Amino acid sequence: MVVTTTMSDSEEYLHCTFASRYARTSLPRFKIPEGSIPKEAAYQIVNDELMLDGNPRLNLASFVTTWMEPECDKLIMDSINKNYVDMDEYPVTTELQNRCVNMIAHLFHAPVGDDETAIGVGTVGSSEAIMLAGLAFKRKWQAKRKAQGKPYDNPNIVTGANVQVCWEKFARYFEVELKEVKLKEGYYVMDPAKAVEMVDENTICVAAILGSTLTGEFEDVKLLSELLTEKNKETGWDTPIHVDAASGGFIAPFLFPELEWDFRLPLVKSINVSGHKYGLVYAGVGWVIWRNKDDLPEELVFHINYLGSDQPTFTLNFSKGSCQIIAQYYQFIRLGFEGYKSIMENCMANARLLREEIAKTGQFEIVSKEFGVPLVAFALKDPSRYTVFQISESLRRFGWIVPAYTMPPDAEHIAVLRVVIREDFSHTLAERLVSDIQKVLKELDELPPRVSTKAAHVSVVADETQSGNVDQPHLKKSDVETQKEISNYWRRISDKKTSGVC
Repeated sequence: MVVTTTMSDSEEYLHCTFASRYARTSLPRFKIPEGSIPKEAAYQIVNDELMLDGNPRLNLASFVTTWMEPECDKLIMDSINKNYVDMDEYPVTTELQNRCVNMIAHLFHAPVGDDETAIGVGTVGSSEAIMLAGLAFKRKWQAKRKAQGKPYDNPNIVTGANVQVCWEKFARYFEVELKEVKLKEGYYVMDPAKAVEMVDENTICVAAILGSTLTGEFEDVKLLSELLTEKNKETGWDTPIHVDAASGGFIAPFLFPELEWDFRLPLVKSINVSGHKYGLVYAGVGWVIWRNKDDLPEELVFHINYLGSDQPTFTLNFSKGSCQIIAQYYQFIRLGFEGYKSIMENCMANARLLREEIAKTGQFEIVSKEFGVPLVAFALKDPSRYTVFQISESLRRFGWIVPAYTMPPDAEHIAVLRVVIREDFSHTLAERLVSDIQKVLKELDELPPRVSTKAAHVSVVADETQSGNVDQPHLKKSDVETQKEISNYWRRISDKKTSGVC
């Protein structure tokens, strides 16, 4: 219980939050209250509502980091009031951002000398990074078309249908046609050959995904580069590649160092990566790196001086916190290459354990690949009795947040569950999740087969017609029993106390 003690004229006044009028009177939800309330009451009210949120550690839908070391938490709190854009006022923070950009550029094999500065910027996340990279491609394409005296009003970008929604946002917000390579059952990433076939003179770039959101699989960027190089030679175009490494950018360099997907391929002109995913920083930081200065049009960089000195800026927003940038630098120097490699190996080991245990149930087909991001995506072998959506809903009772979704075109008929393995997902949690999945499967197996609502309705109407008594319909016994069993089952589930929530 929160208690505030105040002294006034030697008289003691106690304010108890739960005994106050603020706990008994509803506050307006969509209007600012007329009066003030004690800070303890405000904290308690907000905190109580937030208790209904899910547990971030058990949110297996998200790639975003949910745990950092206490020392880094302290650095974050110490710098939470610093505005990232005030470069003149916070020059050390700016320097830390520049160091991070150069560290990532070297990690991705950018052609930058030891005494040269890499071209890149910190962003709110990969969505902003993709917007900035896309704008750079569009402006470069437009400038070239103008110089050639050709139309420049119909740009397009080629991607797979498995891209994250931020690519659709970029296309819609900045008036670029999105040409998607459709998926097919058993192949849930972009086919490089089909992607190159879709490229035309209006294509500003081809976007490859290093770590598909759907299955974690790495797309074959090297093959894409080879095929696109051949087409460029045949046509005289110079269509480039952008790599969306939001999820896999901090996986591949440590686990698959021989894989050529980055600036080692000449056509790769820019790469984005999420610091708040496997960069191991809390939500709110991403990075975009360009191959060299020529790949970022100068016209997109703004210069301001009203904060104290000339400051170049290339972002979609302006003010934002500095703490995530500082946290990213902390992780880089704290972990080093060896530390990141160790963490990613551990994530992969836990993913392998979970994949094996789920396969042992005999009821699932694993659709994700081991070569990619540490996650496990799996589909029911027999979805006739129940669906992955029911499994996802039932797992909520144990505290787990496991998403269920259908694949994009042309594999919409495939529905899967997906578990993302992060640093804080331990071997023990993996075993517990499998145990809870088995409990859910056992409960669902006890249900009768799903009954078609339409079929049941037809049976009711037929019985009413045959009996001539509309007021007293005679349902078939099997239908009645089925409905009762289903109702009783869900009533029994809802009456149980929630268990197993960490």
